[in-house]
Amino acid sequence: MQWQYAPKTISNPTWSDWQPQGGPSCIYDPKPEDVLRLIAARIANDFRRLPIQAAEVTVQPGPHTLKGMETNVFAAASKQMFDVVILGQNVHLEATPVEYTYNYGDGTSFGPTMFAGGSISEDEWGTKTRTSHVYKQTGDFRLTVTTGFRGTYSVNGGPPLPITGNGQFASPAQLVSVWRSETRQVADDCIENPMGWACPGSNTGAK
Repeated sequence: MQWQYAPKTISNPTWSDWQPQGGPSCIYDPKPEDVLRLIAARIANDFRRLPIQAAEVTVQPGPHTLKGMETNVFAAASKQMFDVVILGQNVHLEATPVEYTYNYGDGTSFGPTMFAGGSISEDEWGTKTRTSHVYKQTGDFRLTVTTGFRGTYSVNGGPPLPITGNGQFASPAQLVSVWRSETRQVADDCIENPMGWACPGSNTGAK
């Protein structure tokens, strides 16, 4: 297919060959605006299918924590960019993390919230944070965080346009083992008696 162009106001113009300036060399529709409309109609669904990397989740202390103690949980997610072709057009998408929903695995949850949380030092373990949680029972729990990403897209280098709604992406479940703490007086230590109470070789742990 050979494209030519000429000034619109001249009745008998001299036609010149059109040279593409980058991007698609033609739009596969007699009305270019219809292609943009079709992209806009499907972009939200395409956005949710992108291989967006969900947030990484950290538990402090972990993977073991104590019943009745504040357990710090935080997520780390980053802005991500993708270049795809939709209906023959070059589309650039950007996904920015904006909210987090914490499911602590024991029937309780927190969010959506804009707070991703953050790491605390070991001597601060047990203190309350914006995203910490207190487990009231012992056992193993599967903790997950779902991150909401807000998206924008641009077609053929055009201006960025917002994508309606957020894409929700869940992190792999983290196994958290909740133990109880007990104190007892013992006659010897685990070196002298590896099978003693609460020693690694015994079955009398405080889980």
